[in-house]
Amino acid sequence: MGEEVDAQEFSRADRTRHREKVRRNLDVFARMLREARFDTDDPMTGLEVELNLVDDAGDPALKNAEVLEAIADPDFQTELGQFNIEINVPPAKLHEGGLTTFEDTLRRSLNDAEAKSAKVGAHMVMIGILPTLDEGHMSLGSLSANPRYKLLSEQILNARGEDITISIDGAERLRTTSDSIVPEAACTSTQFHVQTSPDQFPAYWNASQAIAAVQVAVAANSPYLLGKELWRETRIPLFEQATDTRSEELKAQGVRPRVWFGERWITTVFDLFEENVRFFPALLPVTDDEDPLEVLEAGGTPKLPELRLHNGTIYRWNRPVYDIAAGVPHLRVENRLLAAGPTVADTMANAAFYFGLVRALAESERPLWSQMSFSAAEENFHVAARQGIDAQIYWPGVGQVRATELVLRRLLPLAREGLQAWGASSGEIDRYLGIIEQRCLLGTNGAEWFVNRMHRAGNTDRYDALRATLLDYKDGMHSNEPVHTWSE
Repeated sequence: MGEEVDAQEFSRADRTRHREKVRRNLDVFARMLREARFDTDDPMTGLEVELNLVDDAGDPALKNAEVLEAIADPDFQTELGQFNIEINVPPAKLHEGGLTTFEDTLRRSLNDAEAKSAKVGAHMVMIGILPTLDEGHMSLGSLSANPRYKLLSEQILNARGEDITISIDGAERLRTTSDSIVPEAACTSTQFHVQTSPDQFPAYWNASQAIAAVQVAVAANSPYLLGKELWRETRIPLFEQATDTRSEELKAQGVRPRVWFGERWITTVFDLFEENVRFFPALLPVTDDEDPLEVLEAGGTPKLPELRLHNGTIYRWNRPVYDIAAGVPHLRVENRLLAAGPTVADTMANAAFYFGLVRALAESERPLWSQMSFSAAEENFHVAARQGIDAQIYWPGVGQVRATELVLRRLLPLAREGLQAWGASSGEIDRYLGIIEQRCLLGTNGAEWFVNRMHRAGNTDRYDALRATLLDYKDGMHSNEPVHTWSE
C-alpha cells in the first residue's frame, strides 16, 4: 500500500499499455503455476498490525512522519492517515515457537516505539477505529505525505465521479460524505499471512472465507465512528464504502465493489488473480520495464509488478499474495478482516485461532465449503460484523447458532488440532486458545468492553466520554492483560 508511485498523471495510452502488461503478467503467472515453480517447503506465517496515534488527551495525533522519524525502525511504516502507522513483524515458523516469537517481538517493538513516540507527543493505540476521530479529521489534509495516497484518493474519486457517501445504520445512524478516501484511514487492521502451496491454496482461501464471520464475532473491536455507536465491527461497512469506486448506477448494474468478499468458492489461486484482472480497471496504471516471460525463460523469477500492484488495489477480505523471498516465489493467503488490538495478547490469540482453524479445515477430508453456500458465508460475515460476540450465524449441520457456542463446542477443538499439526507447543496452544475460550464464556471482546464502558458514562458529553474511555483502553492495552480480564 505504501510503495512510492512516481507518475502523478496517467494518459489513455498509459492505461492501454498497463492493461496489456497486466495480462502478460497473468499469462506468465499461469505458466509458473503449471511448472510448479513455487516455494512449498516448511511454510512461514506472518503478521502486520496497523496502529492509531493519539495525543495526551486521547484525540488523534496527526504526527506519523514525526513518529516514524523518532522510532527509526524499518519495521514501522507509514499508513494512509497521518494518525496511522503500521508494523511488519518478521515472518516465523509455528513449529519453531512462532507464536511466542511474534508476541515477544511485537511487544518489544511497541514498547520501544511508544517510548520514542511519546517524546513527540504521540501514543500508540491498537483499536480498529479511533473513536475520537471527528468530522474535522476526515479531510484531505489528514492523508500521509506519501504521494501514492493522494494519487490513490484522486483515482478512486475520479472513477466514482462524485463524493464518497458513508451511510451506516447500527445502534445509532451515521450519514456523512467525503471528498477523499480519508475515511478509509480510520480502518486499522491486523493482517495474518499463511504461506501455502499452489495446490493447497484454494482450500486455505475457501476455509478462510468460511470462518471469517466467526473471527469477526469473537474479535470485534470497532464500535464507534465519528461519535456514533454503530456496528460492533464498524470497520467492515466503513471500508467497503470508503473505497467504493462505483456510482449508484454502477451498483444497480451489479458491478463488483473493490472491497470484496468474493462471490464463489475457488478451485485454483489463478481464479482470484484472473477475476481481479477481468472485473477491475487499474487505479494506478504504473508500468515497469520488466519483461516477465524473458525473465522466466532465462531461469529467473519475474516480479510481476503490474499484477501485484493491481492486486494491492483490490481489497478482498482474504487476499491472495504473490511474493518473492531469497529469489524464490511463494503464495500466501492474507487474512485482513480483523481489527487491531485490544492487546498484543489478544492479537496473538486471534492469530493462533486463525492459523489453527484454517489449517484444520483446509486439510479436512470433507471440506466445509462443500456443505454451505458461498452466499451463506458472506451473510454470516456481515451479521457478525454488525452484532459482534452476540452474533447468530449459520453453520453446516447445526443451522443457526450463537458464534460463541459454535466456537466453544466445535471450533476450538479444531483450532487445537490445527495448531498441533503446525507444531505449536502445548503451552502456546493452551495460552492463546484459552483467551478465545474466556472471551466466549464471558461474552466480552474489545467492542463489548468499550460499549459497556461508554454506556456507564450516562449523560456525559459524547466526545468527553470517548476520550476518557479510550485513555482507559490505552492503559489496558499496555498492561497486555487480555480484554476479557479488564474491569468495566
